[in-house]
Amino acid sequence: MSVNRVMDTILQLVQDNPWFGVVTAIVALASAVAAATPTPEKGTFLSKVYSIVDWAALNIGKAKQK
Repeated sequence: MSVNRVMDTILQLVQDNPWFGVVTAIVALASAVAAATPTPEKGTFLSKVYSIVDWAALNIGKAKQK
């Protein structure tokens, strides 16, 4: 498969799905929030909210903060 064909497929996906930009913005915002805030202590309400933000930011597996 040529590079041009792959790029055309990706561009077609982005252009045909208006929700794609919204999902991308949510992931970017969640990533910024997760990077800018310290990890709260386990068992608190904020840790539950932070886990949702972490999931939305795609911070899973080895990408998680320790």
